[in-house]
Amino acid sequence: MKALDTNILLRFVMRDDENQFAKASGFLGSRTPEDPAFISLIVLVEFVWTLRQRYGRSRSEILSLVTTLLETRELAFEDEDELSTIIADADRGELADHLISYCARRAGCSATVTFDTRAAKAVPAMELLA
Repeated sequence: MKALDTNILLRFVMRDDENQFAKASGFLGSRTPEDPAFISLIVLVEFVWTLRQRYGRSRSEILSLVTTLLETRELAFEDEDELSTIIADADRGELADHLISYCARRAGCSATVTFDTRAAKAVPAMELLA
């Protein structure tokens, strides 16, 4: 199994550089359920953040896209079993914030402190540092 960097996933999904899209598409096309491409939570957070901030994608577009990627048998995700729950919870707040909070809880943290008022209201275990 080989892991994907964020830029490979972005080029494949956004198809904004035809040369890199062709290479990413070729690589991903060679993956199988027995030898999938791995996507870490760090890559997923960066991917989601970039789609939102750089490409202006809506939360619903991003959730739909990530759900589709999760259903792709040629991709394997870190903590894949938990991601469905995280995505279901992400209808409130940003998916990246939910992933950040999940990683902190998984590491044994009681909360993630933030200056992001919206995240503190929407995401379990995120607290506003006021």
